[in-house]
Amino acid sequence: MNNNNAIKQSGAYLEIVSFHLGDQEFCIDIMAIREIRGWAPVTPMPHTPPYVLGLINLRGAVIPVIDMACRLGMKMTEPSERSAIIVTDIAGKLVGLLVEQVSDMMTIKSEDLQPPPEIIPEAQRAFCRGIVALEKTMVCFLNLDTVIADELNQAA
Repeated sequence: MNNNNAIKQSGAYLEIVSFHLGDQEFCIDIMAIREIRGWAPVTPMPHTPPYVLGLINLRGAVIPVIDMACRLGMKMTEPSERSAIIVTDIAGKLVGLLVEQVSDMMTIKSEDLQPPPEIIPEAQRAFCRGIVALEKTMVCFLNLDTVIADELNQAA
């Protein structure tokens, strides 16, 4: 399944929200975001992967919360007052993403999205829809379908 075709429509714009994990910046499509909320403690669940922090109650809906840094192979996030849980809706399933800090909301042209470099192994490249080159930094546009595929499959 190649998502690049859907992104590369000339003249199309993407609205993205960027956030920090460690000293790197990542972004996701704003259309996948239900809401952004402050960090709140989660209820841990036994026998889950290390990146699944636990569950939160979102107005009666119980949703899993994933430590995005840990999920992407980085060190676990130490939640602080700047941390946020980005509640996403992917394929009708709600999943919370713990991030260090939400940094910006931007509109980019679809043609500004570069494909991930071929040198990156395919399994890791699947997490990245593309690279957004900004003036001062490069931002990885995450493919949430791949990043949280395990959670979506378990919930199905």
